[in-house]
Amino acid sequence: MTAEPGIAATAADLRRQLADRLEENRLLRSPQWRAAIETVPRHVFVPRFYRESDDPGLTTWEPITPEIVGQEEWLRLVYTDETWMTQFEGRDIDWSDPQPISNSTPTSSSTLPSLVVRILQDLGVQDGMTVLEIGTGTGYSTALMCHRLGDEAVTSIETDEGVARRAREALHQCGWTPRLLVADGRAGEPEGAPYDRLIATCGLRNIPPAWLEQVRPGGVILTTLRGWMRSLGLVKLVVTGDSASGWFSEDDPSFMIARQQDAPENLGMIPGPEDGTKREAEYGPEILTRTGPAFMTQLAAPDARFFSMSVDGGPVSTFVLDSVTDSFAVLTPSDSAWQVRQGGSRRLWDAVESAVSTWQEYGSPNSSAFGVTVSHDAQMVWLGSPNGPRWPLPS
Repeated sequence: MTAEPGIAATAADLRRQLADRLEENRLLRSPQWRAAIETVPRHVFVPRFYRESDDPGLTTWEPITPEIVGQEEWLRLVYTDETWMTQFEGRDIDWSDPQPISNSTPTSSSTLPSLVVRILQDLGVQDGMTVLEIGTGTGYSTALMCHRLGDEAVTSIETDEGVARRAREALHQCGWTPRLLVADGRAGEPEGAPYDRLIATCGLRNIPPAWLEQVRPGGVILTTLRGWMRSLGLVKLVVTGDSASGWFSEDDPSFMIARQQDAPENLGMIPGPEDGTKREAEYGPEILTRTGPAFMTQLAAPDARFFSMSVDGGPVSTFVLDSVTDSFAVLTPSDSAWQVRQGGSRRLWDAVESAVSTWQEYGSPNSSAFGVTVSHDAQMVWLGSPNGPRWPLPS
């Protein structure tokens, strides 16, 4: 591994401190993964990045480089347990003259190390196993797997050519040469199949069928399922022939959605003031943002998104729009509670309220009470058991 004069010893000490903190917080449970955290130089994979500014108002990201903040502060930030942004709107950053960025969507990042090591531990790798990684990103997690398993055991796919090039350069600088591809990760990589493990560091709306074919029976798929409104959470599936099943984790780690499955720019048809049929709503728009009910909302309305605004100077209403079916629900405050107006081929708010009521009937559990069954014919999220209440994932 190439040593960098002036910072190698400091970086090594910071890595040990990071490993200590993760272990003290019970986030790092494996001596093999601790050795990887202590060895892999994150600063090589995140030489420059953006952090969110504390200034009030419009969300603004400020550049962080050794030249801007000084080498000592830059290194300190690199080895904190934080996520750092490395790309916005799918465009490369001009690091010759980096400027603050506002009103822009991050499209690549270096995920906080505690989450990286947590999901790598959940993957349950053993010596001699092969891994397919979907979403190389900066290459940091790829490097951790190379250290743990050997780079000949790791195949990683990145959809963005510029991101992939920088990851390849960083990995080679550190002496690792895993198999790296620029492609749509949903198709996997049949040449190296069957894999013992598949891990995706991007959010997916469903499980690509190719993954079932490329992971050996008894192998594991670990990925985040998410929708256009929110993340559903991390799910660990065990493959059995041409199907797979497993459970969501208790918490809700979230990754950026795969670019090929990002929401369309068009939100859907905004209804007119008299469109649809009205009734009193059982629940108001607060359920769209509360953790448990929002999980159910995403399951019940997988193609919907929502926003709030005032129409013609009236009260602020919440619009739930489905761009696939052109269905809608509009929630407006009334004297006693909320009124909902619905239209289109789906009664969106009916479906949402039904799902939330079911969740409450089952004791308002967290996401670990939910599982997923995937086959080539159907993909279902279920509550309690595969025979319990079920909701299909979008195709």
